[in-house]
Amino acid sequence: MRIGLVAPPWIPVPPPAYGGIEAIIDTLARGLAAAGHEVLLAASADSTCPVGRVAGLPVGDAESIGACVDELRHSILAYSGLAGVDLIHDHTLAGALYRHRPENTPVVVTAHGPFDAKLGEVYRAIARDASLVAISHHQAGTAPPPVVARVIHHGIDTATVPVGSGDGGYACFLGRMHPSKGLFQAIEAAVLAQVPLRIAAKMRSREEHEYFSAVIKPLLGPQVEYLGELNTTDKYALLGGAVALLNPIQWPEPFGMVMIEALAAGTPVVSTPRGSAPEILRDGSTGYLRTSRQGLAGALLAATALDRGECRRTAEALFSADRMVADHLSFYEELVGASGRVPSLKPQETL
Repeated sequence: MRIGLVAPPWIPVPPPAYGGIEAIIDTLARGLAAAGHEVLLAASADSTCPVGRVAGLPVGDAESIGACVDELRHSILAYSGLAGVDLIHDHTLAGALYRHRPENTPVVVTAHGPFDAKLGEVYRAIARDASLVAISHHQAGTAPPPVVARVIHHGIDTATVPVGSGDGGYACFLGRMHPSKGLFQAIEAAVLAQVPLRIAAKMRSREEHEYFSAVIKPLLGPQVEYLGELNTTDKYALLGGAVALLNPIQWPEPFGMVMIEALAAGTPVVSTPRGSAPEILRDGSTGYLRTSRQGLAGALLAATALDRGECRRTAEALFSADRMVADHLSFYEELVGASGRVPSLKPQETL
């Protein structure tokens, strides 16, 4: 098949640092290409993903994330450049609502956000003309039927993730500097358990800076250290050395990428039973799900006895890139077949 992928316009694929959606798109694009399919990616012009690219798209500006005009223009150029593909998989919101997209071409849209009051109406509109993929069963369960066509968990290339020994003597937090991510609760639990905490977090927006200054900065000290935003190599070094990842999310997160990254590094996860967390973690095996400060602190201490090998095996079995790519291909083939389209042949395959 010739498969078009549409990324959001603001961050390159793959992302240089924080960018969960862009990381997933990169993994999916590489996996589809490795499986023998022709991939055409519409993304920020500074992207380095080694697949075919839609020409004419500008370099994205991470400071303008969410800007409606930028996303609309990106979608118009993207869909114009994807004429002739067998299927389009769009990871934006505006693109799937663009009425001048290629006719009779199946469109898949991944719902990366929650079905809340704001996004719920948008996803319902998208589902009228596209096939919507949810990234967890919990997320799908919050959507009115029959909006979601398929549930496909995210995956990562576990072979590229080094397995750590957890001998650093610290717990870690990875995420965004935002109250919903539970950093304040992570600090509380680590201090109560008397375990040093190392924090790697994205902090770019005004809201993130204000939260850091007002809430987190006063709590920093010798045992609670903020490292900034880390690149991929440093991120996995931090995860691998940690006794556990503290991830006490405070909202129903559709999917927690950082949790499967931790498991791939052999690191147990201590989280709250919100959103997708119960689908990712096996309580008492690959981590713990707790709600109170005391419960999180106790789970952090208990996590040191969990089998790091089991964490890695779980990531390989359930959250690998190969599994994610296979799930998507199965869905793509079903949609292309239902549309009556004949998948494109590569030139060397033409009879």
